[in-house]
Amino acid sequence: MDFFKYANKILPQRGRLLLSEPYLADPNFERTAVLLTEHNDTGSVGFILNKPSESRVGEIMGDLKGIDSRIFIGGPVEQDTLHYIHRLNSLEDAIEIQPGLFWGGNFDQLITLVDTQQVLTTDVKFFLGYSGWSPGQLEDELKLESWIVSDLASEQLIFETDPEQMWKQAMRGLGGRFTIYSNYPADPRMN
Repeated sequence: MDFFKYANKILPQRGRLLLSEPYLADPNFERTAVLLTEHNDTGSVGFILNKPSESRVGEIMGDLKGIDSRIFIGGPVEQDTLHYIHRLNSLEDAIEIQPGLFWGGNFDQLITLVDTQQVLTTDVKFFLGYSGWSPGQLEDELKLESWIVSDLASEQLIFETDPEQMWKQAMRGLGGRFTIYSNYPADPRMN
């Protein structure tokens, strides 16, 4: 089965993963798993799930000093903006990505929930910037075989998987030739 036939079976949509091809040359997306939070006629938006920064959430956002977890680089677009995905079904104005998984929402309410310790830090993942595609751009990249679309985005993968193992684990989850891809060395010259 060639890649394009596979891509046509699992189409990009909200709640799906984009897994970069093993040798994608773009340093922003090398061996990344991107969660799509929006995909429609106006374009696509997503967040790189496995690219942690050296900074902690509380260091970047004084209002969230109670969160000591690492903040992630969501993508190369507007890296001066803060975004979050979470498992908080009570957070007002949040957009449901898939059952039990949400994007954004009322930030003041989130701060209150954090301050009153009603939120586990393992239930929220914060990002600086995002990944974005203009209308048709993602489809063009799929034709160029830059991405593999997966419908295996799970809360466990997103919130509980070691970021360094996430891409490999997501590839293995697809089975078949993708299991082999997951073992490709990052630099084939080092094999």
